Amino acid sequence: METLRERKRARTRQAIIDAATELFSERGYDGTTIADISAAADIGTRTFFSYFASKEELLFPEADLRVAAAIAAIDNRQPGERPVEVLVRTLHEVNTGNTEMVGTMAQLRLQLMHSTPAVRGRALQVQLDSLMEIAGHLHQAYADELNPVEAAATVGAFIGAVSAALQMLLDEPGALDDPAEMQRRMWAAVEKALLWTAKAPTAGA
Repeated sequence: METLRERKRARTRQAIIDAATELFSERGYDGTTIADISAAADIGTRTFFSYFASKEELLFPEADLRVAAAIAAIDNRQPGERPVEVLVRTLHEVNTGNTEMVGTMAQLRLQLMHSTPAVRGRALQVQLDSLMEIAGHLHQAYADELNPVEAAATVGAFIGAVSAALQMLLDEPGALDDPAEMQRRMWAAVEKALLWTAKAPTAGA
């Protein structure tokens, strides 16, 4: 059970994210300062830095949680469960009851990745760090089947499928009208793509 302190930190963290999302949408990324975000969230700038190291970092608030969920799914894999099946299950479990990946922040993040080099660079770094961490655990779990390069390629296909599906969905008119339906479509598309790829013959087979 969460303590009162943990609940207060979670509320403050979410207030910072909400304030930043609104300000980025109204003023643009470059037109918003950390001081602006702190004032809108009713905190001091020193408090801001106890939650986020930069403006770029708060655009990816759930990245660590998704990595942790993927690692937990790998560690708790079922007998006979294939690597791709574990990754697909991770996506389903992480997204159940959570529309962060397909919500307003996701759309704003995608827009800023196209227009703002600092955000694009941070996105690539977050993606690479996540890939390498998950791939390391996947290799350890399936060391008799996947070498480190193959594990990285498997996780790369998974992350790439999620990113591509999200971009296509968020580009659709009225994308945020029904986040739950968008999430369902994303999950279904990624699952189909990965499971189909897993069944496809390998080169030279």
